[in-house]
Amino acid sequence: MKINFSPPDITQVEIDNVVEVLKSGWITTGPKTKEFEKKIAQYCNTSRAVCLNSATAAMEMTLRVLGVGPGDEVITSAYTYTASCSVICHVGATPVLVDTAADSYEMDYEKLSEAITPRTKAIIAVDLAGVICDYDKIFEIVKSKRELFKANNKIQEAFNRIIVIADSAHAIGANRNGKMAGEIADFTSFSFHAVKNLTTAEGGAATWRDISGVDNEEIYKQYMLLSLHGQSKDALAKTQIGSWEYDIKLPAYKCNMTDIMAAIGLGQFSRYSEILKRRREIIELYDELLKEENLHILKHYTENSASSGHLYLVRLLGKNEEDRNKVIIKMAEAGVATNVHYKPLPMMSAYKSMGLDIKDYPNAFNMYKNEITLPLHTLLSNEEVKYICATLKEVIRGK
Repeated sequence: MKINFSPPDITQVEIDNVVEVLKSGWITTGPKTKEFEKKIAQYCNTSRAVCLNSATAAMEMTLRVLGVGPGDEVITSAYTYTASCSVICHVGATPVLVDTAADSYEMDYEKLSEAITPRTKAIIAVDLAGVICDYDKIFEIVKSKRELFKANNKIQEAFNRIIVIADSAHAIGANRNGKMAGEIADFTSFSFHAVKNLTTAEGGAATWRDISGVDNEEIYKQYMLLSLHGQSKDALAKTQIGSWEYDIKLPAYKCNMTDIMAAIGLGQFSRYSEILKRRREIIELYDELLKEENLHILKHYTENSASSGHLYLVRLLGKNEEDRNKVIIKMAEAGVATNVHYKPLPMMSAYKSMGLDIKDYPNAFNMYKNEITLPLHTLLSNEEVKYICATLKEVIRGK
């Protein structure tokens, strides 16, 4: 067998949607993007959503909407992909990394509390693999540190506390304690990259909870300005009779979503309940087949929560980096592509050059050193899942 790690699940539905857009004569940001935004907001139980060209752009524009910049600090996890941290650097703020708790992919909440200073403006929490982290605990910490918070602008004054941002790149469709990803944190970013559950090829979105004293339309307009050069009208608005003229409100950025991308996303959304159902079936099959092995497997489903089932993370207990890497090679030789999520940021050159040292993040290193991610996508058959598990068992037993 040859089993790919995470190919996109594209059907005739998405193809027909794209063809319709291509024939329409309108292929950049337009009616399909606006329709996609409305569907995301409805799905996440939020008043508004904004679509951009990546989750990274969604997080960066969120920080800019909030007025976070030089002199500020933003806390995030040491155990994440670079995007959770690079956006902090993009706006000129200082990233502060927090170790995970022991035997956990989530931040150590005690250390998170200790990391807060009067310069802290936001926390970017990470919903790794589609599992929503403990926002109740994060908000409890934020409220306990309210006296340290110093607002720099009107929107920060409306919060009067550190703002909680969810890096939910993996988590659209997940829920916890009766709430959907997108309505739990103050602001949330989703990814629709090619390997994600719901794809637009590239793409992302931001949602936010209603903020007392702040107009949602104003927030939306800020995202629009920031994502399209600071231009006062988008291309669709300029097509109205006599409406060619526009202003540049600020020298901003270019990260809008196109209608071609949104057309793919709308097709995916029409099938998304079935996609999530199939992902759960695969995870439950994996869990059953691997339950007797000496493995630590990330739990996706509890009485009060369900992940989006984005990644199947397995730790090879008692193994080190060298052992894990040998397993990856042996699995590849047997036709099974695997991956690692993630190499902690302090191990990366860009962050080491900032003075970060993995020795200061021992729990994150211990999670990483023997982690392997197995294929999880809706093109997998049950027979392929069984083959993956049988192969893994043979490899880790040295056969």
